Amino acid sequence: MDAATAGWFVAGLVLLVVGAELLVRGASRLAASVGISPLVVGLTVVSLGTSAPEASVSVSASLQGSGGLAYANIVGSNIFNVLFILGLCAVVAPLVVQHRLVRVDVPVMIGISLLTWLLSLDGTVSRWEGLLLVVLMLAYMVASVRGSRRETETVKREYATEHGARPTAPRRVPRDVGFIVAGLVLLVLGSRWLVTGAMAVAAALGVSDVIVGLTIVAAGTSLPEVATSIMATIRGERDIAVGNVIGSNIFNLLGCLGLASAAAPDGIPVPPNALAFDVPVMVATSFACLPIFVTGHRIVRLEGLLFFGYYVAYTAFLVMDTARHDALPAYSALMLQFVLPLTLITLGIVLYRAVTRDSGDKAQAA
Repeated sequence: MDAATAGWFVAGLVLLVVGAELLVRGASRLAASVGISPLVVGLTVVSLGTSAPEASVSVSASLQGSGGLAYANIVGSNIFNVLFILGLCAVVAPLVVQHRLVRVDVPVMIGISLLTWLLSLDGTVSRWEGLLLVVLMLAYMVASVRGSRRETETVKREYATEHGARPTAPRRVPRDVGFIVAGLVLLVLGSRWLVTGAMAVAAALGVSDVIVGLTIVAAGTSLPEVATSIMATIRGERDIAVGNVIGSNIFNLLGCLGLASAAAPDGIPVPPNALAFDVPVMVATSFACLPIFVTGHRIVRLEGLLFFGYYVAYTAFLVMDTARHDALPAYSALMLQFVLPLTLITLGIVLYRAVTRDSGDKAQAA
């Protein structure tokens, strides 16, 4: 891999991150100017902004005929968001999930992940299926805005601290519009450079663009989510840290996959290897959130380490599979026959105890 290839790739990543930051900054200030609450800004503008790199890369890849890279980027980003970002945030500080919308959104994320798997079974996500996903995204945004009216004052104050940007003065409206336009331009340009660099990296390493999309590109386009969630965790704004990840995953599947599929006349093809392994992993990671989030309990450091460890294990599998390493069969057997069953049993026990405890508390209150 020559220096020019690496340069295109790195430059694309930098432009994506800067573009997402400018887009979020300008849009959030304009939203505050028209009286939109910080909670709604966080649920919509920020989540869309942090998912903008995935959207721009996936649409660009789809238009350039690399549908496999587009699909892999979305699936890989969702796996990265849950296992790496949430795991890392919980290691930094235990996460307390009090946000009602987060607990509602986790089942939504699971349902959309299953829908994506279903739409992918025929080997293609068609243009009409992409348009369906986009319509569902709009419906989800409307439902989130309506649900925010019933949120607690504690959560509203938390979002106001993070996203309570001062309303833009009339003389500064052109500046914020300029931020939005510049952010969009950088996202488009950065996505093209990143896709070009990713395809060159895949060719130089002798691997498919799907593998590059699942790992390097997925991690790179998720950098805005990493920065937002880690900073929110350090500041003690745990609901924002969790809500950003869950909201981003939903937008990735509905918005990014929907737009990428709708942009291509024939939709985008689903890589067979991704359908057989990576999509089930994405669905499994979504289900892994349920016992922790739906009960409103903490995501403690041990659970964060578990998530983080699984991302390392998942990446190790992809590397060994690409290299056709001799240890791959033994590694796969260990994961499937021991590690995964033990994890499922543990999560099941956590959910059972939480449900039993909640039922006991309600009975005592009655």
